[in-house]
Amino acid sequence: MTIIFGARPHLRLKPLVAACAMALAMTACGGDDDDDHPNTPPNVDVPGDGTPGTGNPAPGQPDSDTPAPSPETPSPETPAPEVPTPQSIRLSLAGRFSTGVFGASAAEIPAFDAASKRAFVVNAQKGTVDVLDMRQPGNPTPIGEIDARGIAPGAQVNSVAVRDGIVALAIQAAVKTDPGFVGFYRADTLAALSHVGTGALPDMLTFTPDGKYVLAAIEAEPSDDYQIDPEGAISVIDITDINVPVARAAGFTAFNGKEDELRANGVRIFGPGANAARDMEPEYIAVSADSTTAWATAQENNALVRIDIATATVTDILPLGYKDHGLAANAMETNDEDGVITILPRPGVLGMYLPDAMAAYTVEGKTYLLTANEGDARAWGEDNPAYWAGDASKGFVEEFRVKHLVHASGFARRAGDDLPPQLAALAKGALLNPDTFAWCGATAGNPGNCRADEQLGRLNVTWTMGYRKDASGKPVMFNRTGVEDASGDRLMYDNLYAFGARSFSVRDADGKLVWDSGDQFERYLASDACRVGTQRDIACKTFFNSGHDEGDAMDSRSDAKGPEPEGIEIGVIGKKTFAFIGLERMGGIMVYDVSTPQAPVFVDYFNTRDDWTTEDPGTVLATVGDLGPEGLKFVPADQSPNGEALLIVGNEVSGTTAIYRIEQTFAQPQ
Repeated sequence: MTIIFGARPHLRLKPLVAACAMALAMTACGGDDDDDHPNTPPNVDVPGDGTPGTGNPAPGQPDSDTPAPSPETPSPETPAPEVPTPQSIRLSLAGRFSTGVFGASAAEIPAFDAASKRAFVVNAQKGTVDVLDMRQPGNPTPIGEIDARGIAPGAQVNSVAVRDGIVALAIQAAVKTDPGFVGFYRADTLAALSHVGTGALPDMLTFTPDGKYVLAAIEAEPSDDYQIDPEGAISVIDITDINVPVARAAGFTAFNGKEDELRANGVRIFGPGANAARDMEPEYIAVSADSTTAWATAQENNALVRIDIATATVTDILPLGYKDHGLAANAMETNDEDGVITILPRPGVLGMYLPDAMAAYTVEGKTYLLTANEGDARAWGEDNPAYWAGDASKGFVEEFRVKHLVHASGFARRAGDDLPPQLAALAKGALLNPDTFAWCGATAGNPGNCRADEQLGRLNVTWTMGYRKDASGKPVMFNRTGVEDASGDRLMYDNLYAFGARSFSVRDADGKLVWDSGDQFERYLASDACRVGTQRDIACKTFFNSGHDEGDAMDSRSDAKGPEPEGIEIGVIGKKTFAFIGLERMGGIMVYDVSTPQAPVFVDYFNTRDDWTTEDPGTVLATVGDLGPEGLKFVPADQSPNGEALLIVGNEVSGTTAIYRIEQTFAQPQ
């Protein structure tokens, strides 16, 4: 195997030395956002006027006469013992529950109730929540389920959260573009308490720290043909009386008419015919410690949304900017076919952060936000042959491979295969700016070696961004020789925009970048220090950037989003704050000490996939281990069934819920 790193020779050191060098190197990616990320734009403000969201409060309905559990209140006479601060931590496998279902999202989002010692795990394959007895973390045992179809026929559960013995479920309707629900249940008896209506497709939900509200991200995805596109929102649900919850919608109608301003500032508003309210798709929510402010990731829009909770109002849309993959610290691998690890800077390629999960924490009175920069693309209608036959009314796919985008023969050669009809209607072909892409041989009218597989050819990018536009937003046309020509039929791409940043980021309360992990994930996965498997006995680089549903697939994700960080969770142990980041495709959990937001430090990587070679992992489900981590839940030691800090991980591809022990090491007394 050949490994080409560019400018990081320290990764070739022997494992022990490399591990130490890696830990030191991974503290060095912070810095001033203005220096390293000049493309980060300002935010757009809509002053709050006190008007709650986009509609009147909607009272919920009690589902039974079952009383709600009373919140536990610690005795003021018994101060909590001080938790010792570890020098470092390390993950190990404590136990696992397997649904026996492969590739059907049978274990996605976990939550935990300390009083009943139960885990609640979304099983999308059944549309329910599996309830696991966690009294023995080494042997989590199914003891029941919560089925939301009692609220509406065909309803499916998307997410779960637990607080003070109350289980909250985000529930989508049988038709996902119809309004959904949030339902409330007792954790100890699983009895239904109440439910309330929301917008379409409630995705993630969370309790506020003060326990007064539940917030749900109303993702409002379009129909598969993109002919129905509901409005996104954040549902703010008052649960002062859990039997009669009251929902208000913090929506985006105040931003309608401001689409050009949003786009100019870096917010992606690009769905077919969409206004701001329909185009925004909130994905994940984090809340300030004082329960006054929430933030939601708007993944496809490459933005964060700030919400005033008391008034249920979206106050700001905060664009995230773009990651410059031309910088040495942001190098990337782009070729999925050569079996060679080539992590190099790619000038002209900008990464759209497009974060999925997010978490908030406080340092010295300031709120910081952690984002897992997954990079989800809009791809609707991709399984409909009529769309690829040229019917733009059957979907919308923004992905296109670079080698096809800038082929000298134009787009027509891909018609009926993978050419989006919306792109075909825009032009007949595209060129690369020779000034930007001279490094890979581009000249006027000729992409040179840039479209070669070993350079940028295999990389998937969005065709919707990067081409030159005039003041009105229309494309500036060029002829085939690369000369600007109003009668030409070629687009000119000044930059290429890739999906995701292959990293996690720290941002401040205004969405400004404080720190990003750069290329650390891919660098570590390619290093001699990295080992996978429950026993940490398999070299990571042998299966670098593998997919989660295939075997012997080294490099298979390099053309897309690399290891694809998706989930993120925070755990506080003593005086340290740790971030746990799930890598959806490569699998496993990255662990960082984020106690200093400007300089997080790599701590550990643990991947409990044990079979990497069987072509169809579903045929060896009993022994393959864990595939495709989706959601993560930290359980502090004082709430844990066995008195040890734990991490619960739902793995959507293997259908397993893994329980990780958080082993702690402490400095020796002097």
